[in-house]
Amino acid sequence: MLSEPALLFSEHDALGVIAAVDTGKATVEVRNPSLLTRVGVGNLVAIRGATEQEFLIGLVERVTRCLRDELIPIDGGADGSVELAPTTSDQLQAVLIGTFRTVDGSRRNTFKRGADSFPQIDRDCYYVEGANLQRFMGLLGAELEDGQRLKLGHFVADRTAVAIASGDRFFQRHAAILGSTGSGKSWAVALLLERASKLAYPNIIVLDMHGEYAPLCNTEKGGFAARFRIAGPGDLSSSPSDALFLPYWLLNRDEMLAMILDRSDNNAPNQASRFSLHIRDLKHATLVNEGKGAVAETFTLDSPIPYPLDLLLGQLRHDNTAKGMGKDGKPVKGDWEGQLTRFIARLEAKIDDRRYGFMFKPPAPALGYGWLVESVSRLLCSGNGRPGIKVVDFSEVPADVLPVVTGVFARLLYDVQFWMDPSKRTPVTLLCDEAHLYLPTREDADAVQKQALGAFERISKEGRKYGFSLLVVSQRPSDVSKTILSQCNNFLSLRLTNETDQGVVRKLMPDSLAGMTEMLPLLDIGEALLLGDATLLPSRIKLDRPIVEPDSATRNFWTEWGTREPSMAAIGAAVESLRRQTRS
Repeated sequence: MLSEPALLFSEHDALGVIAAVDTGKATVEVRNPSLLTRVGVGNLVAIRGATEQEFLIGLVERVTRCLRDELIPIDGGADGSVELAPTTSDQLQAVLIGTFRTVDGSRRNTFKRGADSFPQIDRDCYYVEGANLQRFMGLLGAELEDGQRLKLGHFVADRTAVAIASGDRFFQRHAAILGSTGSGKSWAVALLLERASKLAYPNIIVLDMHGEYAPLCNTEKGGFAARFRIAGPGDLSSSPSDALFLPYWLLNRDEMLAMILDRSDNNAPNQASRFSLHIRDLKHATLVNEGKGAVAETFTLDSPIPYPLDLLLGQLRHDNTAKGMGKDGKPVKGDWEGQLTRFIARLEAKIDDRRYGFMFKPPAPALGYGWLVESVSRLLCSGNGRPGIKVVDFSEVPADVLPVVTGVFARLLYDVQFWMDPSKRTPVTLLCDEAHLYLPTREDADAVQKQALGAFERISKEGRKYGFSLLVVSQRPSDVSKTILSQCNNFLSLRLTNETDQGVVRKLMPDSLAGMTEMLPLLDIGEALLLGDATLLPSRIKLDRPIVEPDSATRNFWTEWGTREPSMAAIGAAVESLRRQTRS
């Protein structure tokens, strides 16, 4: 910590004086026009506070110069005559973002967010640049312990100052990385994963929608993550070690019915009733066979307990065809006869659809009682040779199935974390890449998507208490659930060119900082606005380039059109992959 004051101003640093104060903003009457030419939007100013040791730090959001006519005495005019002449009027508007004290009790050079007082009229205002800026930027994050420091890059305002965020606060209170295509989102994600991988026991699970983070799993080229993928149609017979199955018995009642039940069917209540009854009985039978008497006394319909799907179908078909017995002993129409026909047909259609093979045609071991512990441990354990960063490739999952897969996957991991002994929990972060694909706004979601959305919204609202957080990544924040984004307390916002998307970010920020969103369309590739609990100062930063880059580079269309001939063999192989629904 510096022993001398971090902010030392002379008369040459004085911009002017406070002319107006409006809640969290201050207007400065500029009296040093030459200095004003160096001030830009996003720069810092320091306003003299209530004491000599206190400065209110402001972020410049507007600089104006205008001409106005004033009466000016004529030089040499003995009679005191005046003339009307144009003069300049310079003003600067700044948002008050924090309080700096050179001495604060026993501590020196402290900075805290929020203004402890409002600036008084005619208080001096200084421009923070040069050595003052370097010393001040160096204070940000200086009080963080080494184990909490998350290095992201450098401040644009001062390239010599390292941009440090609190790793604890960034991950524990949910975060979002937002930016248009080509703005550097994937690099930002790779950088965060790279930093986390240096820790002893990190636990970040990446939902990779396009397979672009595969290079991070290549240990021969510096990769540090473990790779998994949702099983595709080509994996149903071989079951490779990196393929993940989500058996049907992991789905809760509402998730299963959302896929199978047609609510418009007049028999829908009866269909749901018989389905629920048989599922409960089949799960109870499994527990009895496994000798799990204690579990059998307290389990519920939604408990993840394996049961045979063929037995369920057999019981439903029996209900649908069984006759009742009349008073005269002759058969009559059964209570459920003919009412389950459509329900059974829809269930059989899902079972026969190979796209749902990861769910309805899992390998035999996935029907065992101990399979769930082993499978979840692969995702939630780290250390002892197990990478803490896990990349789960969803790129081969069809779009209409995607919400089901992501919803069940997220809910399962969260439920395990929820029921774990609090003293044994280790934090988990779920990184939701391309979140707009499966976390839509409620108005745009169908019944299946709403079930998946419910799982993520529950995590966003309750997860922090159980050591489970979300890191939402999207190029279209306007298409992402507002409930989820509103729970994010940290934002790394790269370039956003769409006005609607900018508006979403603007609404999520405090009113006093909303003006910063005007920078979003002007950010360079790899530049971002860092906002939230993880940093003391809302800042424009230049992100470091990750050592292992994701496979997300923009193709050089014009150059490749001039140099690279299309391959008929590759086209043929792609058509076969399309037919087989697998790239392997």
